[in-house]
Amino acid sequence: MIRVCVLLGIIALLSSCTTTERSMIQTLNAKHAPAAIGPYSHAVACKGAMIFLSGQIALRADGTLVEGDASAQTEQIFRNIRAILHEAGLELGSVVKTTVFLTDMQDFAAMNSVYAETFGDHRPARSTVQVSRLPKDVAVEIEVVACQP
Repeated sequence: MIRVCVLLGIIALLSSCTTTERSMIQTLNAKHAPAAIGPYSHAVACKGAMIFLSGQIALRADGTLVEGDASAQTEQIFRNIRAILHEAGLELGSVVKTTVFLTDMQDFAAMNSVYAETFGDHRPARSTVQVSRLPKDVAVEIEVVACQP
């Protein structure tokens, strides 16, 4: 009986997060981050518990692309991520998962150096994958999932 109740509770929780009712989902778009260049929001929060940021590339808030290596691009990406998290009332310490996309794994060390310095002692879970191409032909894209209190 207890297992059935727990299972039903989990199903109810999962179904509440997949509904599209306005009270269940909140989209966020930061004023101090570049505008979305496609049909997506900067971030989507589900019932105030988690926030999912769309992948960020090295665009400045005015929409211009940061030129330079993976290190310079990663620095701008984290400025964007901070701005979006700030809009949600969060900080980098709220990040629980990141996914890093690189067009060349040779850029991993440069990206990872900025990544490590940015997060300091905080260590969210991370996946890093090489892809054939990214928007605007950038070298790096990073998406994050954060927890809201």
